[in-house]
Amino acid sequence: MARNVERRAALADAGLRVLAATGARGLTHRAVDAEAGVPIGTASNYFRSRDALLGALGERIMQRFAPDEAVLAGLATREPSPELLTDYVRYIVERTTRQPDLTRALIELRLEAARRPDLAAILGDTLRRGYRDDVAFHVAAGLPGGAFEVALLHYAVDGLLLDLLTTSIGAGFEPDDVVAALVSRLVGAADAR
Repeated sequence: MARNVERRAALADAGLRVLAATGARGLTHRAVDAEAGVPIGTASNYFRSRDALLGALGERIMQRFAPDEAVLAGLATREPSPELLTDYVRYIVERTTRQPDLTRALIELRLEAARRPDLAAILGDTLRRGYRDDVAFHVAAGLPGGAFEVALLHYAVDGLLLDLLTTSIGAGFEPDDVVAALVSRLVGAADAR
């Protein structure tokens, strides 16, 4: 496998642009080469199969969605509370809506993984690792709730993002208000258990 880390990342970024613009059907090694402006065959040197390409795109999305350490450090100075958890979740929504093509590409990958078992294994590992990291952060930060509430927040935020970045149900609620209500209700339910 080719080892140039910067070129691999540039190819993955080109693949994400293709995926967001054309969907999984339009994503080919040749389309990635064309989008990246590299010779034909370059993407296939880095990603030997379609599943390897799709899996690498999932990993790249997570790299690009990584939180800003300075923002996390600022939030970490606050006392654990439902308000702090709300601000963490708002930050997640802000990061993922700031780069809508990345979120749309992730949605495309998840849909494609439902049809491709090899991709499901690769992408599933990436998503599960992200969830475990979120739970570990949540617990270490002393935030209210636990693994179950983090899973519920994932499910709810994924639905919110789907509505914000695709065809909406048009309910007209502000995302900040939705996040505050989600956290309040989930943390309140956790406290009641």
